[in-house]
Amino acid sequence: MSSIFSKIVSGEIPSYKVAESNDFLAFLDIQPLAEGHVLVIPKKETDYIFDLDDDEYMGIWMFAKIVASAIKVVFPCEKVGVAVVGLEVPHAHIHLVPINHVGDINFSKEKLSLSSEQLNIHAERIREELAKLTSKS
Repeated sequence: MSSIFSKIVSGEIPSYKVAESNDFLAFLDIQPLAEGHVLVIPKKETDYIFDLDDDEYMGIWMFAKIVASAIKVVFPCEKVGVAVVGLEVPHAHIHLVPINHVGDINFSKEKLSLSSEQLNIHAERIREELAKLTSKS
């Protein structure tokens, strides 16, 4: 049975995409801990991040690093926090969350409720920043 993330990859379920490559996808969390909270996933359905082969594992972290760079510019913060929990969806994923305090990445705290319009704006701003970053390379 395919996960909700596999359905996002296939286009069966819409998402607020911020970046995509042949192997990975980054999109906004629709129940974010903070504005700019992004999920980074492999397109290949793999439940546990440590089950990714070595190239995929290194690739997802490089992809996440690029996305985090854009998040930090668009959502000024002390750091972009990283979490790999993997219990809520059986598909490997990395949470990238703008944080200023360690408590900002507490998954038991109440999630934000953002409108579709806000999510679209956030996704667009991150995509624009990624375009700037990649054009400098």
